[in-house]
Amino acid sequence: TNRMSNEQFDMIMKRLDYIEFRQELLFSNSDLDRSIFEYEITREQYRAIMDVMDEYRALIKGGKDYSHYGFESKLYAIVPKHDGDYHMCEELAKGFMDDGRWEEVFMALYGDMPKYSYLKKE
Repeated sequence: TNRMSNEQFDMIMKRLDYIEFRQELLFSNSDLDRSIFEYEITREQYRAIMDVMDEYRALIKGGKDYSHYGFESKLYAIVPKHDGDYHMCEELAKGFMDDGRWEEVFMALYGDMPKYSYLKKE
């Protein structure tokens, strides 16, 4: 018989989900969505990145130690094809902030950079 294996079926379903997710990103088309599209991040990776954002919010609120290096390492583990691309990490964190999500995470990790001094409240 010429039946499809479970492995092939799973691969096709994963691909279909990726295509549908990219279509949703194009439709909503925020800066964050465009970044996620450009970096070819999957829905699964996007969810994992949001978990990291939650984790960093908790660290910051809890007064625990954190660094943008630790944050970036976690994102590289989720999106290995962009390992070492700190611009991606910064851009995604900024995109979430611009969407009104996890603002304190971006400010804590990147807010002290001179290029973001305009974001500091007077």
